[in-house]
Amino acid sequence: MASFNTPTITPAAVLWDMDGTLIDSEPYWVASEIELVEQFGGTWTHQDGLTLVGKGLPESALVLRDAGVDLDIDSIIATLTDRVVAMLSESVPWRPGAVSLIHAIAAAGIPQGLVTMSLNRMASLVASLIPHRPLSAILSGDQVERSKPHPDSYLEGARRLGVDVRECVAFEDSPSGVASAHSAGAVTIGLPNLVDISSTPADEFWESLAEKSFPDVVATYRRVKGGRP
Repeated sequence: MASFNTPTITPAAVLWDMDGTLIDSEPYWVASEIELVEQFGGTWTHQDGLTLVGKGLPESALVLRDAGVDLDIDSIIATLTDRVVAMLSESVPWRPGAVSLIHAIAAAGIPQGLVTMSLNRMASLVASLIPHRPLSAILSGDQVERSKPHPDSYLEGARRLGVDVRECVAFEDSPSGVASAHSAGAVTIGLPNLVDISSTPADEFWESLAEKSFPDVVATYRRVKGGRP
């Protein structure tokens, strides 16, 4: 029987965060937040927007209500999502190397899923724009009761792929996302983007996906599983 130290071991699946990890959409969200708050006479800055990176949309909507947006939570979420989807329809800012790595993982026969706090309609749009549609499961923020940093979304994402989350690799760019994936038990690779994740419990940090390959994913998985149950 193979052990986690043998060179034949590979992850059972790879789970991807979306905003900030797969696509560099956080500037879209921040711009939409600024626009919405200003419509109601309030002030919202880029730095304010960074405080919401990685958080669930209901939690973010509550913060925006406190900033003066006089709408109910569902309306705030729908308004922001509509605006970001419109911008994505014009241009999808893929993070460098993301699509290439997804295709390399798919070519190796490893299933992949999206685990995001965005709404399913937005996640489905982004997934559909990846050539050959290699992502076989989507777990979105409107499909879980507890948002990241709770582990629920990653546990459910792995379940939908039919795998043990402890045998998955997850990619994340935010403190709450890293906490969610790591606490669920996935081998977690942190991809720094707009916010500092250096103090998070990511198992490894990659500066970029560019020039990364499936063997790099496997190497990280083996290294971590060699030292973690």
